[in-house]
Amino acid sequence: MSEDIRAAESDLKGILHRLERRTSFVEAMAERDRGESVMVDSNALRTEASPPVLGVVFRAWSGTRWVETAVSGLERRALTTAGDELEAQLVSAGAGSPPPGPSSSTVGSFDAPPRRPMRDLGTEGAIDWSREAFGWLTEVPSIKFAQSVLRWREEERYYLNTAGANCFQRLDRVVAAMVAVAVENGRTETNFGMVGEQGGQEVIEPMDEAMARQISEGARNLLTAKAPPTGWMNVLLDPGTTATFAHESFGHGTEADQFVRNRSYLQPLLGQQLGPESLTIVDDGSIPRGWGSVPFDDEGHPGQRTVLVDRGRFVGALHDRGTASVLGAVPTGNTRRADYLSQAFVRMTNTSVEPSDWSFEELVKETRNGVLLERWESGMEDPQGGRMQLKVRRGHRIENGEVTDLLSAMALSGSVLQFLKAIRGIGTASDSTMTPGYCGKGHGDLLPVGDGGTYLLSQALVGPA
Repeated sequence: MSEDIRAAESDLKGILHRLERRTSFVEAMAERDRGESVMVDSNALRTEASPPVLGVVFRAWSGTRWVETAVSGLERRALTTAGDELEAQLVSAGAGSPPPGPSSSTVGSFDAPPRRPMRDLGTEGAIDWSREAFGWLTEVPSIKFAQSVLRWREEERYYLNTAGANCFQRLDRVVAAMVAVAVENGRTETNFGMVGEQGGQEVIEPMDEAMARQISEGARNLLTAKAPPTGWMNVLLDPGTTATFAHESFGHGTEADQFVRNRSYLQPLLGQQLGPESLTIVDDGSIPRGWGSVPFDDEGHPGQRTVLVDRGRFVGALHDRGTASVLGAVPTGNTRRADYLSQAFVRMTNTSVEPSDWSFEELVKETRNGVLLERWESGMEDPQGGRMQLKVRRGHRIENGEVTDLLSAMALSGSVLQFLKAIRGIGTASDSTMTPGYCGKGHGDLLPVGDGGTYLLSQALVGPA
């Protein structure tokens, strides 16, 4: 990218100081990002350079509510016009109370570009990687369709406010995926693998020929997999499925704007013991290179580790300055905008179940009879009713304390609270993983979020997906 957006600092500060005559607090968040994606499948090669995003949103407290305006570009004339529009809203608003919650005064910069940024690979290099990955996938017999995807994005955000905050961050996110579809005798099965985190070309190095073969052979093996059992049973979640559980069980339900709107079943349970002492769930926006990490949120608060469940007890929620004011808490660094044209919401960063001390072998023996769920596919949560559903691509039976038959796609469903109370064991740190994903809120507003976990044993209702 060209000169970073801090070059507009003087103009942005000028707008803030002018608006400060009309109100007690004003902030600005400028954004610039660009990216590229390449997809190769059995039918086509598609490349897409994302249109560069460049703009700024100004937000001010009118005395009774927040008002804001956004403008594309960072030219002085455009910024001045945006300032005029916001000032007109403030003039008509009249006097009122100070803004809710604490204003950030954080000053900091995070600018650590990767040693081998993805842009240096170039479009042709990205195409070559995707074609090679596609070739690896299709070397396995019975693979009738395959797909390889490579995406990267560079993002700059620059936050300023009239309380003295001055926060710059530059983030590089890379994600790659491989999909294999096996077909035999009218039966079709799919398998996939994915990596994603902040960084450069080193992120995609694990997606090599060995992984591609493992993915394709996994799809082919599913052609002879048995149907999963149905009913209430012991369930052992693999790390990726546990990560999805973390997102769905303590995701939107702990975003405190849901508390304020009385839309979370978890709100009246704050302070209560919901699971065993081995269970700790956190949201951590400060994890180095984490897919969902943010050095600073979009209200200027540092990304941080927030404990949601501490040794089985529900102890915390995710806050912006508004919810912190209403609920007597403090902001947790979880205010995020999908982009400068989107609304600021309380959002997750990296949500995970922390490891305990059970080995995989011990968990299998403790399961005795049940199912091992592997290769998460999706999850859904009802933040008002407290129910969830997790879907996986495959699994295994566990019989008499041993892993046996391969099973086809299945779904786990039930009450989150029942699931928490039934937890009997959590795996070790050596088995932990962090998976990349995207999470929406409102009418979309997709944001990168990370989900983490290790093996976890509980009980739930299981059936074919």
